[in-house]
Amino acid sequence: MLIIPVKDGESIDRALKKYKRKFDKTGTVRQLRSRQAFIKPSVTLRQARLKASYKQRNLSKEEQA
Repeated sequence: MLIIPVKDGESIDRALKKYKRKFDKTGTVRQLRSRQAFIKPSVTLRQARLKASYKQRNLSKEEQA
């Protein structure tokens, strides 16, 4: 449960903005979406390796240029 302290003179828009920021930081929506379907550990490992190789390729291109 998220608790957002609201000061006396603070507007509702400001409080909503704080709530949204805190909600995004907790990662609740990301976690729910990832749990909708099971992904095998081997697939997640493969995706992580592909992502790392992509990043490495981009870094090497930047260093050469």
